[in-house]
Amino acid sequence: MSLFSRGSRVIVFSTVLLFSHQVFAHAHLTSQQPAANTQVAASPQALTLTFSEAIEPAFSGVVILNDQQETVATEKAQRDAAQPNQMTVPLLQPLSSGKYAVNWHVLSVDGHKTKGTYHFTVK
Repeated sequence: MSLFSRGSRVIVFSTVLLFSHQVFAHAHLTSQQPAANTQVAASPQALTLTFSEAIEPAFSGVVILNDQQETVATEKAQRDAAQPNQMTVPLLQPLSSGKYAVNWHVLSVDGHKTKGTYHFTVK
């Protein structure tokens, strides 16, 4: 005799699937401009980061650091209403030659926080 009825097993299995899907529902960085680990010929006017799902702009942001670990001045990160999974960070001044670290953090619309870092170089 089974401890759980067939209906109970279906409910438990469905609940496990529902919660396991939510565990993996984080906004992961899928692409960026300039691209990670690349060298660009000239300073971009802005950085564009694209995520695997929509993000909350009020709780998301980017900090750019130069070779001397100094913060690069930027405007506030913006999210395009037509593309809620993309964040654009306009630069206040052109970047000089050197390596840059981009530290990002986002809150996805489902409430999960993620963060990461990538690098690029301006020739």
